Amino acid sequence: MSLDLKRQLVAQLVESSRLLRNYIDHRAKGRGSTRAQWIVLFRLREHEGLSQVDLAEVLELQPISLVRLLDRLVEHGLLERRHDPRDRRANRLFLTDSGRRLVDDMDGLRDSIATDVLQDIPAKAIETTLETLRDIKDRIKGFAVPPGDVAAK
Repeated sequence: MSLDLKRQLVAQLVESSRLLRNYIDHRAKGRGSTRAQWIVLFRLREHEGLSQVDLAEVLELQPISLVRLLDRLVEHGLLERRHDPRDRRANRLFLTDSGRRLVDDMDGLRDSIATDVLQDIPAKAIETTLETLRDIKDRIKGFAVPPGDVAAK
């Protein structure tokens, strides 16, 4: 494969990702939410009771980056922090009834977005693309420098 073709693919990934994020943000705004809030709520529905640190790891974020977003979700009554009975320093995160209703409602919007964006794309092409994107993601993760690893920098 030529270097030019690889460059085109990377450029297309970057541009498509930006456009998709903007489209999702626009659609989420219509529901009084944000893409970032969606991601947190979806993950918590899958893994309710995670600590803030564990959720940050699942989302591949620094814990400090997640705190403001969690604060807003708590303020809006969508999630609650509960003290971890085994570790007084840690909080566990749980969806409230309102948070659960919102994330369930967003499933329909997520389905609508996927249908709009992938309309007329053959299933085989989607499967191949998913496999390729997972490979790219794993490769990129392999390039990442672990936190605190100054020798690799």
